[in-house]
Amino acid sequence: MKVGILKEIKVLEKRVCMVPAGAATMIANGHEVIVEKDAGAGAGFPDSEYIAVGAAIADSPADVYAACDMVMHVKEPQPSEYDMIRKDQIVFTYLHLAAEEQLTKALMKAGSVNIAYETIEKVDGSLPLLVPMSEVAGRMAAQEGAKYLEMPQGGRGVLLGGVKGVAPATVVVIGGGVVGINAAKMAAGLGAQVYILDTNLERLSYLDDVMPANCFPIMSNPVILKEYVCKADLVIGAVLVAGAKAPKLVTREMLKEMKDGSVIVDVAIDQGGCIETAKPTTHAEPTFVVEGVVHYCVANMPGAVARTSTVALTNATLPYAVDIANKGWKKAMQDNNEIRLGANVIDGQITYKAVAEAFGLDYTPVDTFL
Repeated sequence: MKVGILKEIKVLEKRVCMVPAGAATMIANGHEVIVEKDAGAGAGFPDSEYIAVGAAIADSPADVYAACDMVMHVKEPQPSEYDMIRKDQIVFTYLHLAAEEQLTKALMKAGSVNIAYETIEKVDGSLPLLVPMSEVAGRMAAQEGAKYLEMPQGGRGVLLGGVKGVAPATVVVIGGGVVGINAAKMAAGLGAQVYILDTNLERLSYLDDVMPANCFPIMSNPVILKEYVCKADLVIGAVLVAGAKAPKLVTREMLKEMKDGSVIVDVAIDQGGCIETAKPTTHAEPTFVVEGVVHYCVANMPGAVARTSTVALTNATLPYAVDIANKGWKKAMQDNNEIRLGANVIDGQITYKAVAEAFGLDYTPVDTFL
């Protein structure tokens, strides 16, 4: 199979979907790898390193799309790429389609086979290709929140960990999954008073065992959520419903009761955001203010630490990419239910129920194609 590695084109996105060592593994399995020129340069992987392991370099994304049976990205295809995607071509990347109606319809029109990193799921319900970027985004959420609490950044001038005789910041993390636990660990490590809210008692029990003494797991409900959000200096939205739009848990009315200069970091923005007032931002213009509250809603947070993110992502995605390339998408899905669950749109049909429900469109079970 010819496998294409595309250059990311979102604003200040420097990640690449596969490191040269990953390309070497694909080639060792008998596949050709075609890398768009300078695709890895931003993450510190020059073209020469791909050439050294046997990959070819293409001058443009159009060349990659035209030549390859499977194309890989980090972020979802952008509008400039829609017409390049061919019928029956495999597109393997983060898609987040439940928050992207235009992209969903473009992929349906293309007739391609679209496998989303974020909906590949193990038997235990974990999302192995979402985990590495969730870990990065969670840790970054605390860092960015701490930065934007500084007065020069528009914040209320609170040091996350405080100092002797001065209380630390209050951090509220909504969601106790991978993003939430990493955000809470970082904030607690900096000395903040951290409350991590979740609705799963079993998860809260686990968090109570593993989190430091200055992190308090709290059972969430609408009343408790409002109480803690309104007293927070920093709120981190870390809610995930796999493959579906995030629920809007923090309302504009709650913001009116928050402190001026407090900060919200909505890590769920890729799935539409869990804050009612959130809208996607970029690393070039990461924040905006609503009701006196600074909002940080960058839709590709891990892109700011491109080298770490690229290596972590390749570690997770490569075994699946090799399996799809070795067997073809149908056989790979027949043999591996995790990959089957990654199917979002095939031959113009939506094959992931939460995506179909998000837009009121028809759902076709993936088994129809297998």
